[in-house]
Amino acid sequence: MTDKKRTWKIVGNVVFVVLIVAMIIPTSRSWFQQGLMKLGLFKPDLETPQDTVKPTDATSTTTTQQVSFTDDDGKIIKISDLAGKVVFLNFWATWCPPCKAEMPSIQALKDKFQDDDRVVFMLVEIDGEAEKAHEFMKQGKMDLPIFYPESEIPSNWLGQSIPTTVILDKEGNVAAHHEGMADYSRKEVFDFITTLINK
Repeated sequence: MTDKKRTWKIVGNVVFVVLIVAMIIPTSRSWFQQGLMKLGLFKPDLETPQDTVKPTDATSTTTTQQVSFTDDDGKIIKISDLAGKVVFLNFWATWCPPCKAEMPSIQALKDKFQDDDRVVFMLVEIDGEAEKAHEFMKQGKMDLPIFYPESEIPSNWLGQSIPTTVILDKEGNVAAHHEGMADYSRKEVFDFITTLINK
């Protein structure tokens, strides 16, 4: 076997082992996924879904506006309470590695809007695991606001997979919907939300 073939075989084996470790160990998996995000492989879908552009009847509008969440103090917040603000909703769970992998990018986005009260960030932990959720935020040195579902979540917001992110415009309509992990620290996400704010 030539030196060149031997080198490629060793490199191939190392890459294979790294991928296996990344798939097995949750912390490694999160680190690996964050690396892929930095390479630009997980761009969020910022196009308005065709079936959720505008509700077609009063009932669907009312249902959407009545969706509510609870914060850590037990305060209930309805989407209707946030009228006039752009709302960034991220549905996640503490057991979900892709959810955890994208969190630093959401923190980076939130930091860009730190002094802008026209944008509300709601990180909705769907299983109500408050203690685990806060421990994760503490370990990552993040201050993302955690909420929990208080009402049924519309199926056009949250289907069968997490993480799922929904961005609502100032009227409470779905402006963007993305299922799966994404890098929200990207400039186009900041620009997209800024455009919604200024409409």
